[in-house]
Amino acid sequence: MANFCTRAQWLSLILLLLAYGSSLGQKQKATELYLGQAPPVEGQQLFAPGLISVQGRYEFGSVFSRDGREFYFAVELQQGKPFLQYCKLQNGQWTKPQTLLTHEQYGYNDPFLSPDGQRLYFISDMPLDKKGPKKDVDIWYIQRQGQGWSEPVNAGPAINSPKNEYYVSFTRTGTMYFSSNRGTSKEGEKNYDIYTSRYENGTFQPAQTLGAAVNSQYYEADVFVSPDESYLIFCAERPDGKGQGDLWISFRDKNGAWQPARNMGSTINTPGYDFCPFVTADGKYLFLSRDGDIFWVSTQIIQTLKGQE
Repeated sequence: MANFCTRAQWLSLILLLLAYGSSLGQKQKATELYLGQAPPVEGQQLFAPGLISVQGRYEFGSVFSRDGREFYFAVELQQGKPFLQYCKLQNGQWTKPQTLLTHEQYGYNDPFLSPDGQRLYFISDMPLDKKGPKKDVDIWYIQRQGQGWSEPVNAGPAINSPKNEYYVSFTRTGTMYFSSNRGTSKEGEKNYDIYTSRYENGTFQPAQTLGAAVNSQYYEADVFVSPDESYLIFCAERPDGKGQGDLWISFRDKNGAWQPARNMGSTINTPGYDFCPFVTADGKYLFLSRDGDIFWVSTQIIQTLKGQE
């Protein structure tokens, strides 16, 4: 006589198959996250060695799109101008890095997406008419158009000045944070400070400098602000730092005031130059640049520092 499964056995088999399929789906999804890279377990880890972090060139200023399906970063070759590259998730596979913006005379770097993902902001020494001698560094953007992008657009006088503007990040509501040396007497001076500009009615408002809790007489730049504006991380060159350039963090109190910035410590900072911070949209990983490569690390350090307030 043939052996027949009981109803309970059939139900168990179906549940087992569903669980197995779910497990396969989770594994597939995991390979799609972060360019398929295994996340750092303890301490910092080089990001995507041989694919993004490549020997013989300089990578920095990385950012993932909010949905995690696009990755943008800057590259500089020896004796060359920095340019922008990207990878994109298509049909479950990540494309190899492709060049998005490059120019033999002008540099493009520090990419960052607007909150809606429709604009990619970056900095460039390109003049306003996009020809002739390079000028001071301004913030620019390109706008999505179908499957491509528009020509570069200058972010305008509410953001840019006759001096240099560096690095961009945004809150969820579109407020821009960036750095500038517009407060110095000479164009080449390195006393950069961090500024903010509210985005209202489709227009950036005149930029305002942050207070002494964040800015100092030294260099502060490369600022990342959390989408909810509860903390910001920035690079500073201060005599009490751990290295040549360190990442510092400031938390916002319940009254909306920025608290005195603190060095993020040896978990993050090294004797080298640590800069270009970015936290993924899921809040799990902090990306940073050092020695011509891109690294990532768990954001547990942010929670630890928050708990020490």
